Amino acid sequence: MKGVLLVNLGSPDAPTPEAVKPYLDEFLMDERVIDLPYLLRAFVVRGIILRKRPANSAAAYKKIWWEEGSPLIVISKRTQNKIKQRVDIPVALAMRYGNPSIEAGLKELADQGVTEVLLFSLYPQYAMATTETIEVLAEKLVKQKFPQLKITKFPAFYNRADYIESLVNVTKRELQGFDFDHILFSYHGVPERHIKKTDKTGKHKRIKIKEGEYCCKPGTPEAEFCYRTHCFETTRQVVEQLGIPEDKYTLTFQSRLGIDKWLQPFTADKVTELAKQGVKKMAVITPAFVADCIETLEEIEMEAGTDFKQNGGEEFKMISCLNDDNQWMDTMASWINDWAHKK
Repeated sequence: MKGVLLVNLGSPDAPTPEAVKPYLDEFLMDERVIDLPYLLRAFVVRGIILRKRPANSAAAYKKIWWEEGSPLIVISKRTQNKIKQRVDIPVALAMRYGNPSIEAGLKELADQGVTEVLLFSLYPQYAMATTETIEVLAEKLVKQKFPQLKITKFPAFYNRADYIESLVNVTKRELQGFDFDHILFSYHGVPERHIKKTDKTGKHKRIKIKEGEYCCKPGTPEAEFCYRTHCFETTRQVVEQLGIPEDKYTLTFQSRLGIDKWLQPFTADKVTELAKQGVKKMAVITPAFVADCIETLEEIEMEAGTDFKQNGGEEFKMISCLNDDNQWMDTMASWINDWAHKK
């Protein structure tokens, strides 16, 4: 019997320091998020970051918290319910950090008699700190606690035509009546070394990353797990379909942490720079996220929007994520059904 486990990043159970602290501890202590040796990682996370960050993060979560709960969790549950209506196999939901856990999701499926699980990471582009950490934990749990389960990993879908079509149509709808001067494609940031670590060919060790250019050619072995190339390719296809001129868009990365070299340009810096250069109407799309969350609702819509206007900008539009858009739900369901009925 087949079943599917939808997995996203996660959220604290409440917008309070007490709830945020264990969530951040689980998140930041993941060796694929902060890839330092354990003792050094523990010192940085538990000795430095967790002293002040839970209170600051709780305040940010409180600003975007919905009456029903965390936006990411609420939207993910809506997605799960809509997918259930479109497929004929069990559908469970899990988060990499926080609740519901991946272990709970696997148990839910196993208890229903499922023996084959489609692990569906809700990240279009592959990255060590997103898709890979989900896959590694799921495989570990299966080996230790659910040996009766067989895992099939759903591949990164950053360039699939039907995903791009859903993204384009949501963007068109969101931009109706908004004649933007410039649009940012803002993706979650990762350290440059993560790109090299996920490359199974070793070619990235010899590639010098140049801002605004592909680091590897799409379709090559080194591009299969290259987050940066995936971001560029998603952007290219959306730009082509929307007919956006080259001088009216920029690809940027957000949410950097620490002093390591991260992928650039940074979203926050580019928002301020463009405002000072005279851009008056800015739109921002966040294709690394399929559901609105703190990174889109607080970091982009609130913080970046405020920075833009404080530096000379006039109108700022954050384009909603795909969320539970019906075309996107149909697309996901078609992928799941194709797998479920494949002999």
